[in-house]
Amino acid sequence: MSGNSFGKLFTVTTFGESHGIAIGGVIDGCPPGLEINESDLQVDLDRRKPGTSRYTTARREDDEVQILSGVFEGKTTGTSIGLLIKNKDQRSQDYSDIKDRFRPGHADYTYQQKYGARDYRGGGRSSARETAIRVAAGGIAKKYLKDYFGVHIHGYLSQLGPIKIKQVDPKVTNTNPFFCPDESKLDALDDYMRTLKKSGDSIGAKVSVVACGVPAGWGEPVFDRLDADIASAMMGINAVKGVEIGDGFGVIEQKGSEHRDALTSGGFASNHAGGVLGGISSGQDVVVHMALKPTSSISVPGKTIDVNGNEIEIVTKGRHDPCVGIRAVPIAEAMLAITLLDHCLRHRAQNAHVQSNTPYISGQAD
Repeated sequence: MSGNSFGKLFTVTTFGESHGIAIGGVIDGCPPGLEINESDLQVDLDRRKPGTSRYTTARREDDEVQILSGVFEGKTTGTSIGLLIKNKDQRSQDYSDIKDRFRPGHADYTYQQKYGARDYRGGGRSSARETAIRVAAGGIAKKYLKDYFGVHIHGYLSQLGPIKIKQVDPKVTNTNPFFCPDESKLDALDDYMRTLKKSGDSIGAKVSVVACGVPAGWGEPVFDRLDADIASAMMGINAVKGVEIGDGFGVIEQKGSEHRDALTSGGFASNHAGGVLGGISSGQDVVVHMALKPTSSISVPGKTIDVNGNEIEIVTKGRHDPCVGIRAVPIAEAMLAITLLDHCLRHRAQNAHVQSNTPYISGQAD
């Protein structure tokens, strides 16, 4: 099975299934000398892990990561870093009823058609369980970017169903189970999710992630544009159906005089572009939004077919997130960090000696 690796210089390869013994990953290209330990990675893993609130799946996993290689005496050695997270709370029997039928909206049918076989237990390789390793790898990338470049990455829930979040206070985001940056919306979110759970249905969401302090110059100008690789990284997250950079589809209604970000001696006057111009970072905040579909694992009956093509009705049992977007926040942060560090190293490899005579302006005018 190909397609398990991401990145060119900072590469992340993952392995494992939802109900297998463990999930794991190998990171290649991490520079030596970075101070890192398992507790550094556990912070974001604890934010992502299941069973932490009534709004997420009831599956209980500690998601305790083990660093198997590539770190010696508390610092990265420059060799490949091995990561492992053991699965502990599998209930494979919950999926016995669907081993011969396809859940609509899931990858069951496409995996069967591509490989001629599939692991039906919790979705197997297609499960979002795999993203825990991405979060661990992203923890390494986030720490390198922060320690060596002062780049800070934060994500948040920006919309859940019809509830749109307008005010963003990053300090509030991690104080509630929704990753919501606006305290005034918490009661509305709670009421909506309680009603949704009673109905047995699910809902979609929008997640936003911002990287502050990204230097100008990261990214390639044609096929490996920074924004293109960011979009690829985000679209590679389970359930993501759309990605926007900066104003995204809002540019449709903007005039050129409105959209262009004026340059001043004190910095950029606005950031409609989302921090990327011509595929290269501008020094502004890199701003990304992604839309996540509602999970199809619901108790509302639906139509499907079995492996023989017979039409049947299906109800999905087991433990599932009524809104997968809630736990996607740390995953989005991780994938943005991985992409940025990959482009950081690629820029350093080709352009470490480059000096520009043009004064460096700040990312945002005061």
